[in-house]
Amino acid sequence: MSDAPEVLVEPERDGPFDGVAVLAARLARGEVSSRELVEAALDRIEATQSTLNAFRRVRTQEALAEAVAADAELAATAAHGRGRPAAGRRHRPLLGVPIAIKDDTDIAGLPTAFGAVGEFPPAVRDSEMVRRLKAAGAVIVGKTNTPEFGQWPFTEGRAFGVTRNPWDLDHSPGGSSGGAAAAVAAGLVPGAIGSDGAGSVRIPAAWTHLVGIKPQRGRISNAPVREQFNGLTVYGPLTRTVADGALLLDALVGSLPIDRDQLPTPLEPFLTAAGHPPPRLRIGLSLHRPYSGMPASLDPAVRAAVERMAEVLARLGHDVVPVEPPYGLLGTIFLPRSMDGIRDWAGRVPDPSQLDPRTVANARTGRLLRPFLPLTRAAEPLARLNISRIFRRIDVVLAPTTATPPPRIGELNRDTNWATDQAIVAACPFAWPWNVLGWPAVNVPAGRTAAGLPVGAQLMGPAGSEALLISLAAQVEDRERWHLHHPGERTTHAA
Repeated sequence: MSDAPEVLVEPERDGPFDGVAVLAARLARGEVSSRELVEAALDRIEATQSTLNAFRRVRTQEALAEAVAADAELAATAAHGRGRPAAGRRHRPLLGVPIAIKDDTDIAGLPTAFGAVGEFPPAVRDSEMVRRLKAAGAVIVGKTNTPEFGQWPFTEGRAFGVTRNPWDLDHSPGGSSGGAAAAVAAGLVPGAIGSDGAGSVRIPAAWTHLVGIKPQRGRISNAPVREQFNGLTVYGPLTRTVADGALLLDALVGSLPIDRDQLPTPLEPFLTAAGHPPPRLRIGLSLHRPYSGMPASLDPAVRAAVERMAEVLARLGHDVVPVEPPYGLLGTIFLPRSMDGIRDWAGRVPDPSQLDPRTVANARTGRLLRPFLPLTRAAEPLARLNISRIFRRIDVVLAPTTATPPPRIGELNRDTNWATDQAIVAACPFAWPWNVLGWPAVNVPAGRTAAGLPVGAQLMGPAGSEALLISLAAQVEDRERWHLHHPGERTTHAA
């Protein structure tokens, strides 16, 4: 990591790096139209598709029509006066803002291929998550690339090719929400919704200099399904600022009767939590790698970044102490559930012969392990009870999000499952336990390597601690000002 202080580069006004909240406010004030923003986003997507390759599907005509409708609603609200919604309309906080979603989520009229090859039928109706985004006024410009069934922390596959990291096109943005992260980091859209089943929001956020929020299981509805990947996977926002992520999360919270896990309404909006500092906290610094049966070591650049983040938290007035969560054999709870999820998705494809051989093998493993699913669900409360003991003496865990900086394209994408698993465990051994526990975690940018590649740190809390984590992350952001850095900037160092 470079020790020289950087001269920050302010993003240009009306540029591609304006965030969700900034654009929503500018739309409400009439400074810009939704059509202008959506057209600009679509132009950026088209211009970068041959290099960045962030999107699997683009909703050009639909998004433009929705932008025109948003502009009419914004005009009606302005005519009504004082920014209040027109009669009969409720407040829509994302009205006219272009947003992207991951291609594991149904949006009416588009197929949901989830990274696989094949001619999938278009979805008949929106998922509940998409319905809530639209209800908040967002204009969904398209669906972003993800590896086949979200299995890997890289975004490469025969169905779409290679999605690249906008900080360095020779490197991966991570996965499985890699297309979503690349789109936000490159300024194609101000925010995107990914999904996190083993770090799939937090890992690409770490490798593309973004905030990635994995909320508590049950915070966002999974409808029309009861749960995703046997409860491992949740939806979560990818943004450049904590407030933007909180704003998107606020728009998505809520459950339906079909959801296996349901939570009460948060005591305050998450955007409100982002607007005030937390109390003085006791933060546990954990560099301990959960056991996963394969070798992994912490890259010195990542260790230095996380330890520097601990120093930042200490300067903000928090107590930072070493801690080792007792992960034990948590992987025995994770593996059957994840493999069964792959088995489930493999049964949905139009032509199974087109599946990656590694997917076929994982689906076969999922069928073999399926009888053990009840045992894994029964063991989960015991695992939570065991690990929750650390929160008797600390409030938040600070840990690496990944063990390495962003890998080169193809570095993790090996020929066999064994070789691929060894590579991905070595790179990403830290994120998955919180998916088993169902607890919230937030990736924050922790710095960049000497080569300019982003790395991240994750703030992890017990059940229902999203507001605390968001408040703490926003406090760190206010000190670090990471949102002022973006790919392509010409950054100089002070003499």
